[in-house]
Amino acid sequence: MAATDATKAADEAYDVIVLGAGPTGENVADRAHAAGLSAVVVESELVGGECSYWACMPSKALLRPVAARAEARRVPGLKDAADVPLDVPAVLAHRDAFTSYWKDDGQVRWLDSSGIDLVRGHGRLAGPRRVVVDGGRVLTARHAVAVCTGSRAVLPPVPGLAEARPWTSREATSAKAVPGRLVVVGGGVVGVEMATAWRALGSSVTLLVRGDGLLPRMEPFAGHLVAESLAEAGVFLRTGVEVREVRREAPGGPVTVRLDSGDEIVADELLIATGRAPRTEDIGLDTVGLTAGSWLDVDDSLRVTGVTGGWLYGVGDVNHRALLTHQGKYQARIAGAAISARARGVPILESDRWGAHAATADHLAVPQVVFTDPEAASVGLTAAAAERAGYRTRVIDQDLGAVAGASLYADGYRGRARMVVDLDREVLLGVTFVGSGIAELLHSATVAVAGEVPLERLWHAVPSYPTISEVWLRLLEAYRG
Repeated sequence: MAATDATKAADEAYDVIVLGAGPTGENVADRAHAAGLSAVVVESELVGGECSYWACMPSKALLRPVAARAEARRVPGLKDAADVPLDVPAVLAHRDAFTSYWKDDGQVRWLDSSGIDLVRGHGRLAGPRRVVVDGGRVLTARHAVAVCTGSRAVLPPVPGLAEARPWTSREATSAKAVPGRLVVVGGGVVGVEMATAWRALGSSVTLLVRGDGLLPRMEPFAGHLVAESLAEAGVFLRTGVEVREVRREAPGGPVTVRLDSGDEIVADELLIATGRAPRTEDIGLDTVGLTAGSWLDVDDSLRVTGVTGGWLYGVGDVNHRALLTHQGKYQARIAGAAISARARGVPILESDRWGAHAATADHLAVPQVVFTDPEAASVGLTAAAAERAGYRTRVIDQDLGAVAGASLYADGYRGRARMVVDLDREVLLGVTFVGSGIAELLHSATVAVAGEVPLERLWHAVPSYPTISEVWLRLLEAYRG
C-alpha cells in the first residue's frame, strides 16, 4: 500500500503500528517486517524525523567545514591556505543538501520498497491496540503499538521568552542566514555545537550557562577543553548566570536578554538549548491509563510498564533513557526483536543482560560524540557515575598530544583520554576522548565497554603506529605500571 492521506474510516489491522517515522520508528517497523510481521507507520511531519531535518544531519553538515578548516590551520603547508573565512553560501547549501531540502521523498520510497505502509496524519491511541488518525481512520494492532514520537525543545518559563520567538534546535540548524549577534543559552551538546558552528560562520556569539561548566554529562575535562577552544575562537562564555527576562519589541527585530546580575545583552537571535520534553502530550496516553505529556517508563525490552496486556512499547527519546539517534535505533532493534518473539510465542531472554531482547547498553555503554573543535567523545560511565554506582575503580588519564599519531595529525595537538577501570573485574566501565579527529576512535572504546573485554586481552590488541589509537597502549601501560 502506498502512502495515503488519513481519510478512510474503515478499521485496518496490522501486526504492529508505529507512531512516528523518525529513525527509531523506521527501524522498529523494519525489524518487525523482517520478522514476518505487517507494519504501518503513522507520521504527521516529514518521514525521517528530527535527526534527518533538524538535528544530526544538518548540524553535522554545518560543523564539518568548521572542523576541516580548524584542522587544516594546524597542518604545515596548509596553514596559510586555510586561514580564510568560510564560504557561507556553500556551507548552507551543503547543509540543505544533507536535509534533502526538507523533502522526504527518498525516505518514503524506502518505506515503500521495504513493504512498510505509511499513513500521513496525527495518530492518537484510542484504547488498547487502537490508533485513530486525524479523528477518522482507525488502525488496530494485533500484537503491538510502538510510540516513537521523539522529543521537542522546551522553553523555560522566563518572562517574555515565548513572545520573543527564540530559536530552538530546529531554527538553529535550518536558519537561512547568519545572525550578526547570537546569544546561546545552555552548555549542553546543542549549545556548544551551535555556538561552534555559527561563530565560525561569522556570528558574534555569547554563550550563557547556568552551571559552572560545559557538557555536564561528560568528564569535567571535556567541558574545560571545549570551553578553552570556544574562547579562542571568539565566543563570549559566561557561566553561573541565569536569564531573567527577554524582550523583543518587533518581530524580526533585536532581542534583549536580561540576566540575574542585571546585565543586558542585545542580539539579533536567541537560541534556547536548555532541555527537551517527550512528544506525548496529544497521542491519547490517557485512553490507556497513562499521563499525557509524560515520559514513558519501559522495561529493558522497551515495553511500557503499567499497561495491561503488554502491547505498548516506548522506543527512542520518549522513554528518556538516552536521547540520541543511534540509541533510539539500537532500542528499535531490541524492541523489534522482542515484539516478534512475543508474537511467535518465543520466550523473552529477560535473564540475559546482553541478550537480543535487552537494551543493556542504555545503562552501561551509551556512546556519544560532540562535534565541537576539539571533538569530545565518551562511552559508558564517567568516573563520578561509576563511584556513585558503587564500583571500586581506578581512573587512568593520558595526554593525547603526547601520542606520536596526534603530533603528526596537527601541530600543537591538545587532547586528553581517560579510562575508568572496574578493579574487581578488570574491565572498562567508561572511556572519554577529547581532541581533533577522535570521533572515529570512539567505537573501539564502545566495543571494549559493551564487550566487557578483560584488560589482559586488550593488551594484545596492538594499535597501528603512528596513529592516535596508540593512546590505548599508553593507557594500558599506565594501568599496568
